[in-house]
Amino acid sequence: MKSDCITGTKCVSLHPPLPSWEPLGVRRAMAKAVREAGRYCLSFTAAGLKPELAAVIARTHGETGSWKQTRALVLERNALQTRSLASAKRLETELRQRLQLLNSDQLTLLAEGSSDERLAMAWLAVLKRIHLTVELTRDLLLNKLEGSDALLRRSDMTGFYEASEQQHPELQALSVSSQKKVRSTVLSMLREAGLLEGKANRSGQLGTVQRPSLSPQALALIGDDPDLRAGFLLKPTQRRARR
Repeated sequence: MKSDCITGTKCVSLHPPLPSWEPLGVRRAMAKAVREAGRYCLSFTAAGLKPELAAVIARTHGETGSWKQTRALVLERNALQTRSLASAKRLETELRQRLQLLNSDQLTLLAEGSSDERLAMAWLAVLKRIHLTVELTRDLLLNKLEGSDALLRRSDMTGFYEASEQQHPELQALSVSSQKKVRSTVLSMLREAGLLEGKANRSGQLGTVQRPSLSPQALALIGDDPDLRAGFLLKPTQRRARR
């Protein structure tokens, strides 16, 4: 199944390739992704994890084989069940831009898998597009899980964001309300993806860090990329030494 990003959309992957045989519009979009690879994608607050809606888009893409036709059909059918066309466009755009970064096998599991597998593939798409979530899970959550304290505190998150602002001025440039929205959306996705258990309380505790439930099929499709594995709080795979 070919992933044909719509010209002008912002498809940001962890390691975006530039194959010469892709159509010109796709290559331009991917070249833009390479230029912006060092910047955080911060437009994701238009949609949370939304695994069921992501599955709707994945199934529609299975029908059409074209992201452009998928967009048109999703909006025509009001497949995302929004109250207005403007809301549908915002939601569809954000979810589609994530899903365009999945390969055909990952899209198929998202469309046809169990609820846990849909969650895993929806979260995988988030990790591929929103590098902020990769750094958060790799540098904060995984370290806490492997240490003696798996309890996530608000101060932990504040420290992470303050440190990230030093490397990402686009994060620091957000308004106070936008910063709160970004942090709230990320926290909500962590809970829904199964990486954080328990409710926040007044003492500043946000929950307990845990590894999500992964089927053998989902685990296989995550692959060996250390960043993506860290996004599921998994250690890098050990490669066998050559004899």
